[in-house]
Amino acid sequence: MIIDFHTHNFPDKIASSVIAKLEASGGTKASTDGTLDGLKRSMKKAGIDYSVVLPVITAPKQFDTVNRYAAETNGKDGIISFGGIHPDNDDVESKLDLIKELGLPGIKFHPDYQGVYIDDERYIRIIRYAVSIGLYVTTHAGFDPAYPDIIRCTPERALKMLDRVYDGKEPDEPRIILAHLGSLDETDKVIEMIAGKNLYLDTAVMLDRIPEEKILKLIRKHGADKILFATDCPWADQKKFVSIINSLDLTDSERSLITHKNAINILKKHNIAF
Repeated sequence: MIIDFHTHNFPDKIASSVIAKLEASGGTKASTDGTLDGLKRSMKKAGIDYSVVLPVITAPKQFDTVNRYAAETNGKDGIISFGGIHPDNDDVESKLDLIKELGLPGIKFHPDYQGVYIDDERYIRIIRYAVSIGLYVTTHAGFDPAYPDIIRCTPERALKMLDRVYDGKEPDEPRIILAHLGSLDETDKVIEMIAGKNLYLDTAVMLDRIPEEKILKLIRKHGADKILFATDCPWADQKKFVSIINSLDLTDSERSLITHKNAINILKKHNIAF
């Protein structure tokens, strides 16, 4: 089984315009047309059983629309969707309660697209409550090509966020996921500062971006039981990433944890059956 823990799609009526805008701002060609059907075709081609969709809310007013769409697609045809929330939403506790009631297992942040640093109090209050009610929290971490001049989730800021969310204590279980192996284009810092902390790292867009020896060093230091296979489709090709993860010099146990067992351990807590 293979579970891709970091993908995106958009409603049919806006997918083409959103993809065009993001291709232009990020300088990256999408591997699908950005639709749900496009993601499913990619999954079939790559041999991926389940994809976790991570929506990003770029304005507070999008909360209802984004989460309604997430709930409509969640749990169907191999699609599992997180919810979304903006740091400037009001009444965040009731909104997070609603996300959980909708059966969505977590929320996604993108500090650069949302214009807020990850250790800002607005994020802290959301993350604290989210993890307290059993939701998982994924955040973009590190560089984003659409915002080359500023990084709002550096390893340093990620550590500050963790310290504030958990009041300086180590969490009993990991519920926070740093995308892009902890920080896009800052893997050396992640190995030095973050590896071994009680949180998950996903592999989105990273498997063909850094040398295999560095990937393996990070996995071994952090622990394969806290690494999630992910692509960031449509911003990475799922079939290519499946080929890469299968070619890495991992043990069978490590590969199984990364490709599906860790994801199942997360998702089964939200009554998602496999």
